[in-house]
Amino acid sequence: MDHFADRLRAAPQSRLQRGAAAEALALARELARRAQAVEEPGSEPREMPDAGMFAAADQILVAAHDLALVLRSDDEVAEAVRVVEEARGRAGV
Repeated sequence: MDHFADRLRAAPQSRLQRGAAAEALALARELARRAQAVEEPGSEPREMPDAGMFAAADQILVAAHDLALVLRSDDEVAEAVRVVEEARGRAGV
C-alpha cells in the first residue's frame, strides 16, 4: 500500500488527471466501505469525500490502515490485497 501511495505522490499531474487519482479515490472509498461494514454492520456506509487529486494517496493509506485494523482472517487480508493490486494496475502507477 505504501508503495502505491508513493507512486501516486510521485506521478505527474497529467497522469493523475487521466484517471490515476480517480482510481485511487474509488479504492479508498471501497476500503472504507469494507471497514465500515465490519465496524458497523447493518448501518448505511458513509462515503469518503473527494479531497482532490493530490490527496488521493493519503486517502488510500488512511482507508487501508482502518481496514487492516478490523480484518479478522487471512482470507480477508488476501481479498483486500487483491482489490488493492487490481486498482494499482488500473491506475497505471
